[in-house]
Amino acid sequence: MSGEDARERTLCAGRHSATSLAWLLVAGSLFLAFASRPVDAFEIFGFKFLEPEESQSESVPDPLAYEATLTVQGDNTDLQKTLENTSLLVSQQDQYPSGQAGLISRGLGDLERLVARLYSNGYYGGTVAIRFNGTELQAALESGTIPGARPVATEITVSPGPVFRFGRVEVNARAGTDEPLVPDATALGLTDGDLAASGKILQAESRIVQMLRQAGYPKAKIAERVIVADHASNTLDVRLAVDRGPKAQFGTVSVSGTEITDPAFVERQAMIPVGSTYSPAELERARKRLNDLGIFSSIRLVEGDITSADGALPITIEVSERKRHVIGAGASWSSTEGFGVEAYWRRRNLFGRGELLSVEGSVGRIGNSELEEMEYSARIAFEKPGAFGPLTKFTTSLGAKQESPDAYLSRTGTLDAYISREFSDELTGRTGAELFYANEEDAFGTDDYLLVGLPMDLTFDNRDDKLNPSRGIFAAAAIEPAYDTLNSTTMVFAKATASSYVALDEAKRFILAGRVSAGSILAPKVEDVPASRRLIAGGGGSIRGYAYRNVGPRVNGEVAGGRSLVEFSGEVRIKATDTIGVVGFIDGGNAYEDSVPDFSEPIKIGVGAGLRYFTPIGPLRIDAAIPLDPGKDDPDFALYVGLSQAF
Repeated sequence: MSGEDARERTLCAGRHSATSLAWLLVAGSLFLAFASRPVDAFEIFGFKFLEPEESQSESVPDPLAYEATLTVQGDNTDLQKTLENTSLLVSQQDQYPSGQAGLISRGLGDLERLVARLYSNGYYGGTVAIRFNGTELQAALESGTIPGARPVATEITVSPGPVFRFGRVEVNARAGTDEPLVPDATALGLTDGDLAASGKILQAESRIVQMLRQAGYPKAKIAERVIVADHASNTLDVRLAVDRGPKAQFGTVSVSGTEITDPAFVERQAMIPVGSTYSPAELERARKRLNDLGIFSSIRLVEGDITSADGALPITIEVSERKRHVIGAGASWSSTEGFGVEAYWRRRNLFGRGELLSVEGSVGRIGNSELEEMEYSARIAFEKPGAFGPLTKFTTSLGAKQESPDAYLSRTGTLDAYISREFSDELTGRTGAELFYANEEDAFGTDDYLLVGLPMDLTFDNRDDKLNPSRGIFAAAAIEPAYDTLNSTTMVFAKATASSYVALDEAKRFILAGRVSAGSILAPKVEDVPASRRLIAGGGGSIRGYAYRNVGPRVNGEVAGGRSLVEFSGEVRIKATDTIGVVGFIDGGNAYEDSVPDFSEPIKIGVGAGLRYFTPIGPLRIDAAIPLDPGKDDPDFALYVGLSQAF
């Protein structure tokens, strides 16, 4: 099974049964998800199956039916809709409360919610009246009963009164420093004459505290809030008293909650700069660095009290460790490649300093190839964070693989070691050494290769979400000079890719995404390069619609691969609902014999559309693509399934 296929399997159809493939995929997924436990009910794509109907009498003791209406005095349609959406009595009247006490309790909650909503819209002189069969809410609360017919006629009457606007607004900082850190009322959005929405006041308070914390005052707070509604002038006067507290610097750092992990390692990886001015951004970076270790299920950075004259703020890092052993398995099926199975075992925190040991294996093309032509892979990897400082990581791995796409049969072994360095939150780099052996059969015959390489790469990533980005850029560039010791050939591998994302609306429901990639191999001839490392396009992650690694220079009708490659992709992503999205896309590219693309062959284009089902761990992706210029061994169309967006 190839590296690309291990991440995403291609279901090629057209010459095969597309319907049976899709249903087999769904059936297999459901079997894996529910075979280990009794199936009482399940949900997929928002639809529930095998769920027994449950009456209100079974789910709620003593259910009490009622019919609610909400009336807003005056002609204010927008406010009417806002309050109806706020009221649980209205929005949840099909979910019966438990008895009379339950209905009264729901009414009390509505009273608070509706008054708060009036305040948030600038109505400070309004009234809310709730009646059950004509009985006032307060009277029903005192008696504990609701007399009258059933279902209970529930009336909510709202008199919003006049709209209030800001009058006099004062923001005062208490003594302790003369630094002008607190902005004036206008800068905080509390402008004389503006709509006096309560949310503006809360946002201003939050902004004040946030600004002061960013300036080094961790104990900043709103000491007093005085709000006076003048019903004669319909104005709201606001006075906020701000207590900055002492300016602080990071003090001693301690660690609690560790079991296997060395507390000193945790403190070192957090990199909290003791003695420097307090900064919440530094704490967030420390939390992210610890979270990236992958060994903690929870991380809390607790700020202590400032007791010393120098303003030292002690920090306690509270952690909970994750389970150290992880076992996983998966299965897949493709009409052109047969069944595939894979499994892995991982040991986290091997020596108590974040080390990770992984053992992985997979078998592919089961049923579609003879035993000797099936795909196999096995790999053992070790990772050591903080090897040469908190921002570094050492990794090494030993792997063996057999690949058998239509273009070649490759048996390879790889031993590598890397040192990576984090230069900033967005920029990381890596350098290392690699020993690569290959025995391959392709259009040029059978040959052996033994490459010694020095790979290096640089990655920039400021996307807002790695699995479902809506803005930002991802860019990566890699280069590896290598020497084939068996054939006395020098070569250089180089590849770069960049993708960008733009949301067209504030809700991020319409997103444009684009990607471009280019690669080049400097070598005397194509046949001097191992087939598995030649540049060949096609398949998922390349040109959707075409067979995997089936687009490129051919020898005697068989794909041989090239020394240069160009690819591009464009997508329009539309989020139809909170859980369902649709995508239209176009992919293009080709590979060429020379080290610089000469475009002697036209760009191969694939077009298609897809569905996205958004889950907490990323969008489930199903794409269907059509090759506009299919070649030998390319399908009429193809299906792709994966987790996360295509790029």
